[in-house]
Amino acid sequence: MGRMTGKVALITGAARGQGRAHAVRLAQEGAAIVALDACTTYDHIDYPLPTPDDLDETARLVKAEGGRIETMVADVRDSGQLDAAVQLALGNFGSLTTVCANAGIGGERGTVWHTHEDVWRTVLDVNLLGVWKTVRAAMPALIDGGGGSIVLTSSLGGIRGLRHTSAYVAAKHGVVGLMRTLANEAGEFNIRVNAVLPGTVNTPLAMNQATFRLFRPDLENPTVDDVRGTMRALALLPTPWVESEDITNAVLWLASDESRFVTGIELPVDGGWHAKF
Repeated sequence: MGRMTGKVALITGAARGQGRAHAVRLAQEGAAIVALDACTTYDHIDYPLPTPDDLDETARLVKAEGGRIETMVADVRDSGQLDAAVQLALGNFGSLTTVCANAGIGGERGTVWHTHEDVWRTVLDVNLLGVWKTVRAAMPALIDGGGGSIVLTSSLGGIRGLRHTSAYVAAKHGVVGLMRTLANEAGEFNIRVNAVLPGTVNTPLAMNQATFRLFRPDLENPTVDDVRGTMRALALLPTPWVESEDITNAVLWLASDESRFVTGIELPVDGGWHAKF
């Protein structure tokens, strides 16, 4: 018996990175998976985004572990697509017990007053409004099923004012606020709501040329080796970044019955960055 046996998890942003890691690990622990990703591009976003092939690879990896999975190209900005994803879980797996609202983007690289309005709208629509729409679509099924667990992906930027990422930071602060309110509203239905707060994670969202320039503005084309020391200096533990699997370990705990009386918390996974500043 795995730690997620009998559970059905809907995971957004599942084509790669943290979302893919969540899908594979929760499936290893017995959960059936509904994996969503927009697999699209956005104006002003300056790093490569996942494709349908990436989502197919997530499915392949889950099935290689003996897991059950359904995939769907779905944009968290679209309530109709999210409603369809919930129905996919109910129709194919019989229930919905777990929601990992993980989908998110970064992108802007300027001060508050130099950030384009379209960037603000896009980042907030995906990173905050999309989380709310995911939760709104899932809540009736969770209530009808007698409870469950919701894990929202915020960020260290959800509790700290990181420079040159104002839209991202504002959205991730909003996710923490949404989690706190939803935990108060959902508790009577035996639904736990928590947030995981990653620091720098070794995924394309963070590990790209534009992000490297934030850490090393003195270099025209900094590489990962150029930023390693700067990133390492931010943490208390001896690591410049964490891996997707480190976030997944926290998500798995919050999704499983091991945390059955844990709700309303922010769980940082950042090598101690949050405690240093």
